[in-house]
Amino acid sequence: MNHNAKTLASRLRADEIIINGWSSLPVPILCELMGRSGYAAVTLDMQHGQHDIASVREGFASAVLGGAHRVARIPVGENATASRLLDLGAEAVIAPMINSVEEAAAFVEAMKYPPLGARSWGPHRGAMLMGMTAPEYLKKANDETIGFAMIETPEAFEALDDILQVPGLDAIFVGPADLSLTLSNGAEVAPENEETRRVAAEIAAKTRAAGKIAGKFCTSAEDVAWAIDAGFGFLNYGIDMTIFSDAATNLLASIDAHK
Repeated sequence: MNHNAKTLASRLRADEIIINGWSSLPVPILCELMGRSGYAAVTLDMQHGQHDIASVREGFASAVLGGAHRVARIPVGENATASRLLDLGAEAVIAPMINSVEEAAAFVEAMKYPPLGARSWGPHRGAMLMGMTAPEYLKKANDETIGFAMIETPEAFEALDDILQVPGLDAIFVGPADLSLTLSNGAEVAPENEETRRVAAEIAAKTRAAGKIAGKFCTSAEDVAWAIDAGFGFLNYGIDMTIFSDAATNLLASIDAHK
């Protein structure tokens, strides 16, 4: 990406719908293939996926080759990793289980340079992948890097109005699996049930009313359509492991049909 190309932040703030692919496997070329297949962005998952710093570093470069924006999810509470991912070229970082104003503020502190935060200096690879010099990157980084706080619990939902007022927090991301798990007090994982969708829709409405970006993990094509109608603009649909497994199953099934 060169400095004249649209950034992920500018596209989302212009209300463009971004369909994002989820990378759980530490195989860099899969990020490139997702981009070449049409995904606008790819998220490399360090929380539940198998990615580490090395695979994210290489995955970001592969995503650039595929024409996709670069996103990563950190493990719970690893804000120092958020800063490092930005230095490696992340355009956005997703932080799971943000349940309070204090946790949101700590995440922002790691994501933003002063005066918004306390991110330290060293973005040379990130600037390179953005097609910028380091001084150019400094001027734009706080606006062009996005921090997504994941809302996944009743506690977080209750604190949402205050979380949305945290200076420097750019976006909210709904994790419907954990949201359904916590709303049901551990009884079920039902990301598309009525109660989960009711809460998710309210999260989107409040997020947009606060002038921030709303994102969601989607579990079906119908869920993507529902999420767009609800006001979400950054939508994940498709996980590399599942995509490959389903494709292999369908390929073999096509042979069985002709036996």
